[in-house]
Amino acid sequence: MLITVIIFLEKFNPVLQALFATLFTWAVTALGAALIFTAKDISRKLLDGMLGFAAGVMIAASYWSLLAPAIELSQDLNVPSWVPATVGFLLGGLFLFAADKTLPHLHLGNDLSQAEGIKTSWQRSVLLVLAITLHNIPEGLAVGVAFGAAAVGLEEATLASAVALAIGIGIQNFPEGLAVSAPLRREGMKSGKAFLFGQFSGMVEPIAGVLGAAAVLLMRPILPYALAFAAGAMIYVVAEELIPESKRESHSDIPTIGVMLGFAVMMLLDVALG
Repeated sequence: MLITVIIFLEKFNPVLQALFATLFTWAVTALGAALIFTAKDISRKLLDGMLGFAAGVMIAASYWSLLAPAIELSQDLNVPSWVPATVGFLLGGLFLFAADKTLPHLHLGNDLSQAEGIKTSWQRSVLLVLAITLHNIPEGLAVGVAFGAAAVGLEEATLASAVALAIGIGIQNFPEGLAVSAPLRREGMKSGKAFLFGQFSGMVEPIAGVLGAAAVLLMRPILPYALAFAAGAMIYVVAEELIPESKRESHSDIPTIGVMLGFAVMMLLDVALG
């Protein structure tokens, strides 16, 4: 099945490959949000475990799919190999930090009075969606950069590894869609509307994916920086949102196990396919 997918994608240019891949990750977000049609209230333990799993996937992907190739590709530049990875990683975190302080949004489980970013009169539901949407930008960017890197033809970045990353991001998007729709449904919003809000958070990924792939193709020297940038942004999301939210309740062992499983699954995907 995976070989068939890779053969299919080989027919297209990297920008279209990134578009198809991020449309897949968006679809998985929608699939997770659709769980709201099965029950009004989703087990908090289940949600925390899934958020931990998502964090583990993103941590593993940040190293094997992004930072490790960035360090290897830096060998061709006239700078120490650690410079692009370090600079890009910190810039990725800084970008998310700035966006976090600017864009109005509300973290899961917080009251409306705890909304972050520029003050606004927007509804709670809109602010919740914006929080997840903000954190989906680096995921789409990571997939796009990976496909752009594969097109360069270097051994360190292959189409198979880009596909593995897209699969991993898709898997961890499943709980993110549910993480938006479930609280909204619990607060009384109709299932259909809660689903629309949940899947909407993933719409930004195809946009970020196409931009990431195009940027790498147009500016080859930025590739190591771009890979590390995406890694830094994803780690910021893990530290700022996923792990703290999964640990909000007392059953902290469940999200911890989720992190371990998510890391193992993404590591397996990347090593086996890459």
